[in-house]
Amino acid sequence: QVQLVESGGGLVQDGNSLRLSCAASGRTFDGNYVGWFRQAPGAERAFVAAIRWSGGYTYYSDFVKGRFTVSKDNAENTVYLQMNSLKPEDTAVYYCAASAYRTQKADPYHSWGQGTQVTVSS
Repeated sequence: QVQLVESGGGLVQDGNSLRLSCAASGRTFDGNYVGWFRQAPGAERAFVAAIRWSGGYTYYSDFVKGRFTVSKDNAENTVYLQMNSLKPEDTAVYYCAASAYRTQKADPYHSWGQGTQVTVSS
């Protein structure tokens, strides 16, 4: 099974940018979707964006569309989440995970990483 490790989180000011990375080891993402989710304190884990490893098809939640971009690097076996125009409400722990099919629900995803904290100050 693939193992995923997120990195790139941090503390930024309102309007700034961050790029998160999701690196895979153990096996490649080939044939899977890789999704980004986030979880704020007291809230449920929410879908952010996902990319299909084969072909690069991407899709986004409405609250990040136009601000966040998900991409991949086949050679590095890594998926990225470029986050621009960050807002305080984007503050959360961000996770990546893999799924065999396209979905915005967290349950079908597996191989969750440990998460990376993103904090946006106003």
